[in-house]
Amino acid sequence: MELFDVYPILDIELIKGESVYVFDKQGHMYLDFYGGHAVISIGHSHPYYVRALTEQIHKISYYSNSVFISQKKKLANLLGRLSGYENYSLFICNSGTESNENALKIASFHTGKKKIIAFKGAFHGRTSGSVSVTDNYKIVSPFDAQHETIFIDYKDINLLESELKTGEICALITEGIQGISGIIDPGLNFFCKIWELCKKYDTIFIVDEVQSGYGRTGSFFSHQFYPVKPDLITIAKGMGNGFPIGGVLIHPKFIPYYGMLGTTFGGNHLACAAGIAVLEIMKKENLIENAKKMGNILLQELRMIPQIKKIRGRGLMLGIEFNFPIHDLKNILIYKEKVFVGTSNNSYVLRLLPPLIINVNHIKLFITKLKNALAYIIKNEK
Repeated sequence: MELFDVYPILDIELIKGESVYVFDKQGHMYLDFYGGHAVISIGHSHPYYVRALTEQIHKISYYSNSVFISQKKKLANLLGRLSGYENYSLFICNSGTESNENALKIASFHTGKKKIIAFKGAFHGRTSGSVSVTDNYKIVSPFDAQHETIFIDYKDINLLESELKTGEICALITEGIQGISGIIDPGLNFFCKIWELCKKYDTIFIVDEVQSGYGRTGSFFSHQFYPVKPDLITIAKGMGNGFPIGGVLIHPKFIPYYGMLGTTFGGNHLACAAGIAVLEIMKKENLIENAKKMGNILLQELRMIPQIKKIRGRGLMLGIEFNFPIHDLKNILIYKEKVFVGTSNNSYVLRLLPPLIINVNHIKLFITKLKNALAYIIKNEK
């Protein structure tokens, strides 16, 4: 049997990860400044994380949600304290798309409505509801297109309000910072205005923090840089440091009932052990503050490179825009300089999403590698 060929694959097989480095089958060491789509939050193979999962798997790795799992409550309590959302509830699932799918369902159950407002450039996942609020026609099948979604530009607040005025909108969903679009932060005015409008027109306000959350921007959630309080917050990626886990933080106004939501694997013993270990490490090692501090240092270093046209984002979620397509630059960085970076839907933008544990030496090494790659491109253009 062959694999269903839906991924462009790098000709690299990784067999080991340690701290901010990964190693391929030939023994080459790579600096990881992408974290596998922002998943690696506490670094590769953190000893405490490995020990926590090992101990748990020796006890019990899985049973269904039909039994009491104390680790779920521990995870929820830790998450509430670290995020500042202690009065919210947590529904645990397996991935970012599931988190968004369940948030949309909660909103629709609550309002009895089905129309959703999303934003141009959005990416919220690939399952039917989540992909229907994703602005990429190439991955939306005719089956998915049955959902009623209105896409609006971040700057078009007047159109947004006119849609909300109809009283037909169930929810508004936005990323804290758009990732795949090239690191786009909607900004203070946007967040303040949409929160005000959602309250005015009784519309559920959902913030997708799957990529921009979990300390990556120097705050637990990126929306916490602004004076807003979403009704529903979705999380995944950095939540399990590679173990599949996702969740929805749910405002107390939503009333649950048995059977409302469900998941076979969500909140299992092993997933919760991973989630708990991540939060404990983040707290003990002060990784949110480190992301903020290292992000500022990285930003300062990048600003010294003349070929960089623009830098977007904050903390350790940065988009670097050049005045040329970065396809070749990315390949040089990966294959020649041995550093992993990410791309985006904007062919001129590199995405940087390193583990939150990076230090100044890692930043200096990355800057050296980036300069080497740029020099190689300039040399070969002559």
